[in-house]
Amino acid sequence: MGSDRHSVFRRVVAQAGDDFDLARAALAIAQDEYPALEQEVYIARLDKLAARARDLSGGESDPYRLIAAVNHVLFTQEGFRGNRGDYYDPRNSFLSDVLERKKGIPITLSVIYMEVARRVGLPLHGVGFPGHFLVKYESDDEEIVIDPFDKGEVRTLEELQTLLDGLYNGKVALRPEFLAPVTNRQIIHRMLNNLKGIYLSEENLVKALSAAERLVILDPASAPEIRDRGVLYIKLECFQQAINDFEAYLRLAPDASDAEDIREQLVELKKGAALH
Repeated sequence: MGSDRHSVFRRVVAQAGDDFDLARAALAIAQDEYPALEQEVYIARLDKLAARARDLSGGESDPYRLIAAVNHVLFTQEGFRGNRGDYYDPRNSFLSDVLERKKGIPITLSVIYMEVARRVGLPLHGVGFPGHFLVKYESDDEEIVIDPFDKGEVRTLEELQTLLDGLYNGKVALRPEFLAPVTNRQIIHRMLNNLKGIYLSEENLVKALSAAERLVILDPASAPEIRDRGVLYIKLECFQQAINDFEAYLRLAPDASDAEDIREQLVELKKGAALH
């Protein structure tokens, strides 16, 4: 399972901290599916959308005017929308597909929204709201929460509670931490996690492994991601790679609640490897 096909992704996210280019990292996820994808084509598309929103706003810096301009270009003129009918289509997770098809899931529509808004001078943060990714504008005196999955609607606290009620049958109350900003690294992590979940549900283990490999590239010291990749290696009968991952997991998390189980699996794996 060579890592060369992850080279573009590795290069984009390798920068220290979380300040890498979000659009390029998201496009690098799509390059796993479309090796010939040319990032510059889609970066240029984001630039053009932003130029139109900038013209529409007439150089305004008021956040509500800028939100209205971005909304008009993305949702009224271009027709971007949430893909409610086929939410778990992997293409909803590929930024290039979302830009082509003009439909996606909350997180990919949010990435497009953030990237266009940033180019018009409206800095937005991603918000890892439970079950439904959002974006927000924050200044010293106000916070504006926007839902790119629903045509850029600005959400009140009451509407956010209603959204939670719909997702969790009224069992979860809105808490301030649900609106905490997330980093670019966390956004890409969530995108990859979504993809891995979709591929696992389809029992497409090779593609699930590819997403798992990228999760480890994104956070090389994450013990759970290394363990989960090891589990996928076992299913794909790549036993030596599984041994390596489980050993790395135990080095990083020797006292984890499942450490004993992993040690036992490791013994079995090594016995099996010795027989081959």
